[in-house]
Amino acid sequence: MEPIHIVIPVFNRKEHTKACLESLRAQTNTNYKVTIVDDGSTDGTGEMLQSDYKEVEVLRADGSLFWTAGVNLGLRHAMKAGASLLMTMNNDVIADEHLIENMFRWHQKYPAAMLGALEMDVHTRKPIFGGERLNWLLNRIDHVLDILPEEEQHGLHPVTHLPGRGLLIPKAIFERIGLLDQDRLPHYLADYDFTHSARRAGFQLFVNYDARLYTYPDESGEREIRREKSLKNYYKHLFDIKGGGNLRDFTRFTLKNCPTPYVPFHLANGYVRRIFGYIIK
Repeated sequence: MEPIHIVIPVFNRKEHTKACLESLRAQTNTNYKVTIVDDGSTDGTGEMLQSDYKEVEVLRADGSLFWTAGVNLGLRHAMKAGASLLMTMNNDVIADEHLIENMFRWHQKYPAAMLGALEMDVHTRKPIFGGERLNWLLNRIDHVLDILPEEEQHGLHPVTHLPGRGLLIPKAIFERIGLLDQDRLPHYLADYDFTHSARRAGFQLFVNYDARLYTYPDESGEREIRREKSLKNYYKHLFDIKGGGNLRDFTRFTLKNCPTPYVPFHLANGYVRRIFGYIIK
């Protein structure tokens, strides 16, 4: 079977990258290739990759890409080299040893579908994200983990969108809808936008509960902004390219994906949540 080509954008956080790559080395199925897009790291990441991970292909950039353009650079490179099955992954995750094995197993049953991974807290080893289902009419997101009995937390479960960490994507999806929208969504929401677009194009989206990733829930850029609340961080939350409440990106995402009759309500509700949510939480 064609290998999975894994694309990982990185900028510093060398130890996270090391832990991620070590977890991939420990996979029960090693039919994969890794391409790292090193976007100008200054903490020794490049030197570590060159000396310790010679099996990893490294594309170097100048620090101007952010997440979406970094992923697209790696995807274009992999597909030019003949990749037909791709996976986007962040460097701040640790792959369960059966991740690749169980992605292949379900891909064989649903070869045209996009598959996400079940996310586990790296510290508690408990599931923290198992997919979401967005109802545009009610402006509500249902978290699959909250409604799924524990005994059913295995196999595939349908969702409306997926995050880009540990996301298995057949090449046919890119051929139908193109790459991620790096111009309008350079960092956050590009993965959700891409997967919404794929679903509208007729592709199925599932979270694969048998394929697990361990994540660091308290170490995202948005968590750091919220951890030390200040006017400066409030501004970053709403307007910075890495701000989780970025109003520009939320507006672009909504106008592109929300059914037209629901746009005003969705925008108003989203603005309130972002403007006041930082203060309340």
